Amino acid sequence: MDKTAQMQRWRLILGQESDSRFSNMNMPALSDEQDLMDSALAAIYNKSEDGWFGGGAGHGPSNPQISRWLGDVRTLFDKEIVKVIQNDAMTRCGLKQLILEPEILENTEPDISLASAILTLKDMIPKRSKDSVRTFIRKIVEDINKLLEQDIRRAVNAAVNRRNHSPIPSASALDYKMTIRRNLKHYSPELKTIVPEHFYFFERAAVSAASKWNIILDIDQSGSMGESVIYSSVVSCILASMSSVKTHVVAFDTNIIDLTDKCSDPVDLLYGFQLGGGTDIDKSVVYCRQLIENPKKTLFFLISDLDEGGNRAAFIRRMEEMKKSGVTVVCLLALADHGKPYYDASVAGKLSNLGIPCFACSPQKLPELLGLVLKGRDLSQFIKGAEKTG
Repeated sequence: MDKTAQMQRWRLILGQESDSRFSNMNMPALSDEQDLMDSALAAIYNKSEDGWFGGGAGHGPSNPQISRWLGDVRTLFDKEIVKVIQNDAMTRCGLKQLILEPEILENTEPDISLASAILTLKDMIPKRSKDSVRTFIRKIVEDINKLLEQDIRRAVNAAVNRRNHSPIPSASALDYKMTIRRNLKHYSPELKTIVPEHFYFFERAAVSAASKWNIILDIDQSGSMGESVIYSSVVSCILASMSSVKTHVVAFDTNIIDLTDKCSDPVDLLYGFQLGGGTDIDKSVVYCRQLIENPKKTLFFLISDLDEGGNRAAFIRRMEEMKKSGVTVVCLLALADHGKPYYDASVAGKLSNLGIPCFACSPQKLPELLGLVLKGRDLSQFIKGAEKTG
């Protein structure tokens, strides 16, 4: 190891407080990777009155999310070092108390950021806390499900069955446009409204296998995607329970996991993810292409921060080929309630230039997005609205 490398290693060990001393020794600046290491170490070991992530976070972004930090640690350090750092994090910062003492977690307000951090550490959860952790995760899943399920079902059914009508009344399947159009002649000037004589409902019968939409969700499980993984799991299970579409769920970091068979329960699906680690999007796209049967009836969602660690050129080329084959391709940069998404702007720009919608979307807008995409509508106005509220 040369002198420069030794100095940089000691600088990482001693922390940001040693900057002035090393600058007097003419040490070269830390590399980008070393900056990330410095931030990850500072987040847990630097002294701060504000506690964990309160300050002194090296040269990197200030105040990072816990789940992002845990993902960075797994990516940047060897496994044995990661174990030491994570154990220190739990001991020094209270996270250990949360997963070791079930009664504390039981009285903790459901929080999606905390849930994503706990899921990152799920393999370290002791037996006596496993039930309380699952209960905590399920509370959050149920809240998201209440928020999205009915709207997603309504939007998807209306989109895939919009040409078929049924005599069976159902408020969630009401075809508002046709009902209004066919009853315009029954407008009442006195009431200043239309009084329909007949209502039209979308057909809810099972769609033939050949005409079903195939929805593929390719989900990045790297450390920065904790909240996205939770929202995506709930949405995946809602879609998988619908007979009108066929759903595939794929998780990736540098490896590929097909989680489609776990879609009967969102908590089981969440436990199938391995949050943290690197990113090889190209490898996941290669796998997902095998799941395409009819390109024109396939909707491919890539949910990722686009921080590609694999072959970027090949990844972008495959996305372009997929789109040209007739697949409807959409890239979601984040599924989160708050904060701006972290993503690679260069890759996002290249995908957008290929005509692939690439934007951040709040969970509340997902039903509308699904409906528009399945109807083949232009997303320009939707994306503008999503960016304003993002």
